[in-house]
Amino acid sequence: MLHPISGEDPSRVTPFVRMPQRDTRTLAVVPAYEEGRRIGSVVLQVKPYVDQVLVVDDGSHDDTALIAHAAGALVIRHEHNRGKGCALNTGLMRARQLGATAVVLIDGDGQHRAEEIPNVLGPILRHEADVVVGSRYLQAHHRVPRHRVLGHKALNWLTNTASGVHLSDSQNGFRALSGRALEAFQFSSQGFSVESEMQFLIREHKLRFVEAPVTTLYPDKPKRSAVLQGLQVLGGIARRASYHRPVEFLQLPGLGLLMVGFVIRMSAIESLHLWSRLASTLALLDTPMMIVGTQMLFAGMIMHGIHCELVGALRARHVDVAEEPENGASSPGARGPSAAPD
Repeated sequence: MLHPISGEDPSRVTPFVRMPQRDTRTLAVVPAYEEGRRIGSVVLQVKPYVDQVLVVDDGSHDDTALIAHAAGALVIRHEHNRGKGCALNTGLMRARQLGATAVVLIDGDGQHRAEEIPNVLGPILRHEADVVVGSRYLQAHHRVPRHRVLGHKALNWLTNTASGVHLSDSQNGFRALSGRALEAFQFSSQGFSVESEMQFLIREHKLRFVEAPVTTLYPDKPKRSAVLQGLQVLGGIARRASYHRPVEFLQLPGLGLLMVGFVIRMSAIESLHLWSRLASTLALLDTPMMIVGTQMLFAGMIMHGIHCELVGALRARHVDVAEEPENGASSPGARGPSAAPD
């Protein structure tokens, strides 16, 4: 359940209701979990650069929500920790309800510098891009700890190759979205692979994207294991690749394995009268390759069909919502929860 805080007692469980549309144009969405020490400073630093700051408290057990509200942010609370992807889904849904035309995504742990928001938001306001991704590696001196650089490079290569969208810092959470991207983005990733998923969505929806140099600070030790977080991202990349690009990552490799296995089988049959040991060795390879290749080929066909059906259903739903506004909407542009299900 979601808990909006807008002056009432934040400890009281309140249903997530649609708020009336306001004159909000630029909005900052700040996902936060156990950030009571820093969230107040983050909100105060971000406020001068946007019309509204929205903090999504993802089930924190400390005073993150209270402090953010006291600092002047609109706060939504998740009853339980659901992951960064879910927090961003909640924030973007509320941004659509508020009628935001440009959204800044900035982490609540103080890693990003608020004074760099104009650099990230600028291309959106100038209608030069739909997505702006902050990159710490565009700086002459990026100050990234050495043990993180190697992991970032590996994840960058994997995400870029799998998604077909090339960025120098695929895991940076400092980003800006246009109204078009705001409508297109609905994440299935719950955790930290959400940044990688954005690249797949950029390609799928043919969004314009650019990068902007940003500074990343490391004031505290990470709350989570970098290895476990990296594995979570890898799993997310694999799932996104099989869903968004099943032809390239399932069907074609599966067909290749099937053909190689078939060639090995034919070679084994021809070599029976020459060298039985070679034939038996080849026979150990061809059967597994043909089985795995066949499974990948059919899995790719199934995933391609599911993807096409879901994309068609989502597009049809957006058309229905646009043509038939929700009853009780305060204005034709208002969008309710049904327009972007969480």
